[in-house]
Amino acid sequence: MIIKNLQLKNFRNYREVKFEYFDGINVISGENAQGKTNSAEAIFYLCTGYSPRATRDKQVIFYGEEKAVINAEAVSRFGKVDVEMSFFTDKNKEIKVNGVPVRKIGELLGNLNSVFFNPGELKLVQESPEDRRRFMDISLSQLSRNYFYALQKYKKILVQRNNLLKDPDREMILETLPIWDAQFVEVGAKIIAERNKFLEKLAPFARSAHSFITADREELDVSGDYKYVGSEEEIAMQLSEEVKEKREKDIELGYTTVGPHRDDIKIKTNGIDVRVYGSQGQQRTAALSLKLAETEIFKDRFGEAPVLILDDAMSELDSSRRERLIERVKNIQTIITCTEPEVIPGYEKYNNIRICDGKIKN
Repeated sequence: MIIKNLQLKNFRNYREVKFEYFDGINVISGENAQGKTNSAEAIFYLCTGYSPRATRDKQVIFYGEEKAVINAEAVSRFGKVDVEMSFFTDKNKEIKVNGVPVRKIGELLGNLNSVFFNPGELKLVQESPEDRRRFMDISLSQLSRNYFYALQKYKKILVQRNNLLKDPDREMILETLPIWDAQFVEVGAKIIAERNKFLEKLAPFARSAHSFITADREELDVSGDYKYVGSEEEIAMQLSEEVKEKREKDIELGYTTVGPHRDDIKIKTNGIDVRVYGSQGQQRTAALSLKLAETEIFKDRFGEAPVLILDDAMSELDSSRRERLIERVKNIQTIITCTEPEVIPGYEKYNNIRICDGKIKN
């Protein structure tokens, strides 16, 4: 997957600009608050349909304007693809793929693929299980629309089940709960099975990437809870049994205590929990290794690498790790943002784009 260009109009601090990207490494540099991350955000928006930064779509519209448009032209092994997204102050965003309107986010997924890292992604190793589930869900949704639709369905079932558990009418709960539980188990088992497969593939890739970046000084271990294992059918049986066992507890608490919404990922460096004991540099390296592993999974699935976006990835890394990171990604299209291009080893050889106040500086 190669993005040839990105056009922004009234998006964040950009009035109108067009980025031209090389197939290899692209360095987007500029002082803070000039728009580097905004350009990276736009690509991720076009890949996934949502922003890692904005809570509402209309927040990305240039102040005082009523509409913003972002567009990317790309080439994949399947041919050319053009994705456009328009944002409005008074209605929902509109999406077009090759000029054809897309009504659902699920239909957008898979047209452009990217792996995104910015400092906020450190939550993957630093903070709650929710952030690690989000990592899996974003990746798996790009890899499989079926997973995305199953996840959406599961979230709705979970809300309905939790609402039911809060009802004061216990008799009605006991009568209705088995209906919701059957759906809960069926869809939940699909999600757990796919996450298990994902982590089993991710772990060796992450270990290899981490070993390379740290020059074999550190070993990264990634694993899931694996509370439910086996085929999807076997997982459904295990989940069903636990749902029944925890039914009284769930009614008492008023929410669902088991299921894929409780999943987590264990991340260790040299056998130590990196979330608790890792330095900033170790945590950043671990997060980057997971992202590099993610690119390998995409290559296995689609036969080509996704676009790798590294937004402010070099801070907290020593010069050795920077050099080895660049060596690792030089053969895939990578977009790197930074304040000064000099922090990128060999930056003179790459496509350098300087940003100043929402404009490309020649």
